[in-house]
Amino acid sequence: MTTRSQRAAAADATGHRLRGESLGRFDSTVMAVAGTAPAYSIAGTTAALVGAVAYAGPAALLYCGIPMLGIAFAFSYLTRVDVNAGASYSWVARALHPALGFIAGWALVVSALIFMVIGSLPAGTATLSLFSASAAANTTDTLIVGAIWFLVMLALVGVGVRITAHAQWIMTGVEVAILLVFGLVALFRSGHVTHFSWHWFSLGAFHGGSGFAAGALVAAFYYWGWDVTCNLSEETKRAWRTTGTSGLVGVLISLGLFELFAVVVNLNLTSDQINSNAANVLSALGNVVWAGTGGKIMVVAVMLSTVATLETTLIQVSRSLFAMGRDHTLPRALGRVHPRRQTPLVALGVVGVISLVLFVLSNKVGSLGTIMSDAFSAIGLQICVYYSLAAIAVIVAYRKVLLKSVGNAVFIGLWPLLGAVFMAWVFVQALPTLTAETKEIGLGALALGLIPLVWFWRKGSSYYRTERLEVSLDTLVGENEAEHDGILAAATRSGAPDDVLATDL
Repeated sequence: MTTRSQRAAAADATGHRLRGESLGRFDSTVMAVAGTAPAYSIAGTTAALVGAVAYAGPAALLYCGIPMLGIAFAFSYLTRVDVNAGASYSWVARALHPALGFIAGWALVVSALIFMVIGSLPAGTATLSLFSASAAANTTDTLIVGAIWFLVMLALVGVGVRITAHAQWIMTGVEVAILLVFGLVALFRSGHVTHFSWHWFSLGAFHGGSGFAAGALVAAFYYWGWDVTCNLSEETKRAWRTTGTSGLVGVLISLGLFELFAVVVNLNLTSDQINSNAANVLSALGNVVWAGTGGKIMVVAVMLSTVATLETTLIQVSRSLFAMGRDHTLPRALGRVHPRRQTPLVALGVVGVISLVLFVLSNKVGSLGTIMSDAFSAIGLQICVYYSLAAIAVIVAYRKVLLKSVGNAVFIGLWPLLGAVFMAWVFVQALPTLTAETKEIGLGALALGLIPLVWFWRKGSSYYRTERLEVSLDTLVGENEAEHDGILAAATRSGAPDDVLATDL
């Protein structure tokens, strides 16, 4: 069995090592918020959420947000014992089974590839709407401009992670500032189309379990993306502590913004206004708050958010493919990095080619609304798969220490378990309600992963003989480390320091 330092040296020698120590806590937190893309998610997904649950949008986002925090805790604790660019791909394999780990990684990859199209569409729509309303309504024009934005972000991610992070500071900072100002003004302005109701936050606002599941499936898409921090763990300072905490903060910030806008949309827009502005509900809301100018400013926020989340999703999928190539569960070339910039250029190139093909194919599907609606739900199914597997993995990996403290039982056991059960329930409940096209996209893309899984397993990839991920109680934390109240993880790790702390939060 090779040691961690030997594995690192081998990675350096073969060109399979990313640039370490590049990002700090602030960078990681910004990436988490950018990954959830608040403005994009609100603008492009609100119509689907309202269509699923009507005025119960705040409830759907709240009751999906609580289990999502459990998933975030799972990612946080798993990163502490296994720092790996593949994130759930590595954790699930080592804690549960390599085949399940590959499926978790594959679910992220296919969901990200689908997102390349629906993430670029609002960027194209927002850009064109600044100049021509008719051009913004044209699917072909929107796809072309969206593809241009995609290629720009692809190039930026390829240049290096530090430049990528600096670009995120600007884009996400401006986006969040605009959202806060307009959200608060919309909340307290006079002339609301309906009265505020606490019932919007109630479980009784849903029409049965199927209505709740449909809303939760869309809501899961809102939150997706914060876990980019874990895919960047090999490039982050003190990653075993930084990435998980940043992900948690990102989820909380996003939850606050999502709840604010779910309420102000209910207060300020009619169902007809929402349906007629399905591609960008925020533009309609901006015009209500500040006629003409407000709509343009919100378009800028959506454009920045969309471009920012395209960037973070490119990071997620390229790092996941990089980890798979490095482990030879996909072609080894995907695991190679640029010798100077240390970015996975081969993986990025493959993502670029596949995404452009999907752009062309999506132009044959039909309207923007059809493309967006089917893709949102398909990605929701795929998110449920890899999030639930990761949540189960943390419980299995830490099973020997779950009952050593109340904090361990809650944050490593019960809360992640709630997240896993919730995601699995949403998957099962939502499946019968989806169209055949959505099922083909969501489940068909997952099924394609069985081909490389079987192929590279038969070729003898060492990934399928991986070391078990298991945490045991090593030493109680001393008095001088009381702020870290928790346990020491004694586990074989990739990239984490010896004696890394697995603490309660």
